[in-house]
Amino acid sequence: MRDFVQRVVETLNVDDNRDRVSVVQYSRDAAVQFYLNTYTTKGEILESVRALRHKGGRPLNTGAAFQYLRDNVFTASAGSRRLEGVPQVLILLSGGRSFDSVDASAAALKQLGVLIFAIGTRGSDSRELQKIAHDTSYALSVTEFSDLPSIQQQLQSSVNTVVIDVTPESPPVIAESDAKKDIVFLLDGSDGTRNGFPAMRDFVERVVKKLNVGANRDRVSVVQYSRDAEVQFYLNTYTSRDAIGDAVRGLRHRGGRPLNTGSALQYVRDNIFTNSSGSRHQQGVPQILILLNGGRSSDSIDIPASALKQQGIFTISIGTQSSDINELQKISYDPSFSLSVPELTDLPNVQDQLSSVMSRVLRAVPRTPTVTGKPNIHPKHVAA
Repeated sequence: MRDFVQRVVETLNVDDNRDRVSVVQYSRDAAVQFYLNTYTTKGEILESVRALRHKGGRPLNTGAAFQYLRDNVFTASAGSRRLEGVPQVLILLSGGRSFDSVDASAAALKQLGVLIFAIGTRGSDSRELQKIAHDTSYALSVTEFSDLPSIQQQLQSSVNTVVIDVTPESPPVIAESDAKKDIVFLLDGSDGTRNGFPAMRDFVERVVKKLNVGANRDRVSVVQYSRDAEVQFYLNTYTSRDAIGDAVRGLRHRGGRPLNTGSALQYVRDNIFTNSSGSRHQQGVPQILILLNGGRSSDSIDIPASALKQQGIFTISIGTQSSDINELQKISYDPSFSLSVPELTDLPNVQDQLSSVMSRVLRAVPRTPTVTGKPNIHPKHVAA
């Protein structure tokens, strides 16, 4: 396996602005050997690969390993340029059937736009590998790992083809003002934010003023929560900026405790990001959730946050010093989409940062793949 990774790396054009490589090893748990931004030369990567030592352990949890990759490797902080449109390639080398389910975590990687190639041995489950792979034809097999050289050319050809297919010739730059979007504000209305609520309200109003609101342009919804979530207005309630501004100025602090951010995330997924509430998700309109939070959640956010990501909803989290930063990073579509201020009254200080993140979101929205016959000169990320 180690020699095979070496041979694949030797064919790449490694550089900070060209191809980047990461290696993760897993058994019961996953452990990153190096990130996409750890090394910037082929020599450094090859040296690190040659030094790899077998991890050992059991059982084989491929599903958990995929979740680990999604949360820790295909992220901006780990060197991923996914939000810049750089193809993300995952090459799995597996010698057995997974002990845990791969369905949800493999689907989540694909939803993120990661192109998965699965290589197994006779000890692997071929159906499982086909389910995991970007396409069933990208599930390859060898009798033993010592036979890996026999499929290297096939793998390289497939990777080159798929990378060209998903790389636009000229990635369009979408100005924030030129792209329609559905934006939902989720406001922490618990007892802990009573004094800061006017600042939250003012912040939402300032953000809305910069939008191009209209039935066929930007749509806005506001939801407030504490123990339970309550919609203030839906995406299709108002069709003018003035009407939304009036509704926002009229918001009153809800109060209550505990703070159940997990159930609030589930609420917006089930009740707001839906056709009947005015969401245009099925028409390909970007779906953005902006969470304004002032404390740690009393319930678990893991499953609902993951469900929002799988649905393609871009969550941006803004918290205070009373919030749990790790929790906000988990909730956010990408950890870099998590912003913080000392107090809610400091929200104006992150307005430019929020605009910048929203611009990145618009650039990250999947575009129609362009097929070209040009040589494979596009930068890519390869995680093995």
